[in-house]
Amino acid sequence: MSLLQLLLRLPRYLWASGPPRRQEWSLSLSSISVGSWSGQSSKSPAYWNQVVSEAEKIMGYPTSFMSLRCLLRDELSNIAMQVRKLVGTQHPLLTTASQRSLAEITELIHTALLVHRGIVNLNELQSSDGPLKDMHFGNKIAILSGDFLLANACNGLALLQNTKVVELLASALRDLVQGVYHENSTSAKENYITNDIGISTWKEQTFLSHSALLAKSCQAAMELAKHDAEVQDMAFQCGKHMAMSHKINSDLQPFIKKKTGDSVTFNLNSAPVVLHQETLGRHLWIRQIGEAQEKGRLDYAKLRETIKAGKGVTSAIDLCRYHGNKALEALESFPPSEARSALENIVFAVTRFL
Repeated sequence: MSLLQLLLRLPRYLWASGPPRRQEWSLSLSSISVGSWSGQSSKSPAYWNQVVSEAEKIMGYPTSFMSLRCLLRDELSNIAMQVRKLVGTQHPLLTTASQRSLAEITELIHTALLVHRGIVNLNELQSSDGPLKDMHFGNKIAILSGDFLLANACNGLALLQNTKVVELLASALRDLVQGVYHENSTSAKENYITNDIGISTWKEQTFLSHSALLAKSCQAAMELAKHDAEVQDMAFQCGKHMAMSHKINSDLQPFIKKKTGDSVTFNLNSAPVVLHQETLGRHLWIRQIGEAQEKGRLDYAKLRETIKAGKGVTSAIDLCRYHGNKALEALESFPPSEARSALENIVFAVTRFL
């Protein structure tokens, strides 16, 4: 189950006990207890699975694509037909239905991007990867499948009949394409490992490629519920910072896992590497890259140990916690509820490092 899928199906609960209100900030990652999960590392699969399981209980059913078959049952189809009769009225049930549709649309866009990013560079194929004809066919299927998902997402957006929501999701899709295009154009350069990229630039690029969709979808959920600009901004900030902390946590995994194979590779534009380079200085970073080269190939295991010996990893952990605290601060603007607690526990799952 993806973080995105869970987050976007919960916002409708956040105002169940009344309109959101701004409260004085009191939560932080260092001060709040997470009950029975206390003391478990964010790296623990059991911890993450338990957090997700608790959130799914609030939602009423698992959100895995394997559960889509439940949406096709006759009973739910009949309910959907009755809900359609409410179109044009002011019944609050329409808001809930629209928000669930928005969540599904966002998941479609996210999945379409993942499918498109799975296209294989045929020029880099090795004999062990499989026949060229099969890989070429796989690329065609990936392109068509991703386009099909995007087309369905666009159709669903139109059915919401809310121009601001359409504008928000369209701009999020634009941001995604811009961010991925930048990533691909950078990695295509032969000397990309020596690019001088600071953490500020990294944040801007990461927002486009990993955070914009979640942030703007959370904002759109508040728009569908007819909340004002202040509440919409809090939802935007919550989605943005949760996505950022999740991305940094993913970047940290090759450096914090206790058992990591020598053959592991990692992105040289990931948060720990960028922070390591920024702390070290460009000249020394290029030297370390050179020292990690063996027979014209980069020894990632050796470079990983070099980075772990510096300050990049600890700085990335601090940055992950910073964004987690920012997400908690935004969540504090909403009234207490089971859904808010579930979102807070997701933050803890991502930002705890033991």
